[in-house]
Amino acid sequence: MFSGVMVMAIGVVALIGGLYVVHRIATVAADPLMVLPFDSGWRPEQHALSRYHVRWYLATLVFLAFDVEMLFMYPWAVVVAKEGMTAVVEMFLFLGALFVAVAWAWREGAFRWV
Repeated sequence: MFSGVMVMAIGVVALIGGLYVVHRIATVAADPLMVLPFDSGWRPEQHALSRYHVRWYLATLVFLAFDVEMLFMYPWAVVVAKEGMTAVVEMFLFLGALFVAVAWAWREGAFRWV
């Protein structure tokens, strides 16, 4: 019954294990500076998490709000004709909540890029 799922799971585990083994073999004799995970082998000058200004986190939250909006709008567009006015009212309530979130982000300065 679940043979296809089991075959896929075994294949994925084998692929990940194989990639792990290839990585270990490739990095044994390599220069330690060349196997750093970022900056393409250049010596890092700062910590990886310290590069981003805190204002980008607010911009990320605004992006996620619009992304989640699209997640809800696509299925809604499929069933709106069948559901009728109830679906339209629910979508406007959802968009109202999203507008409140965007207004809050605007007030907090998430859209100022300077």
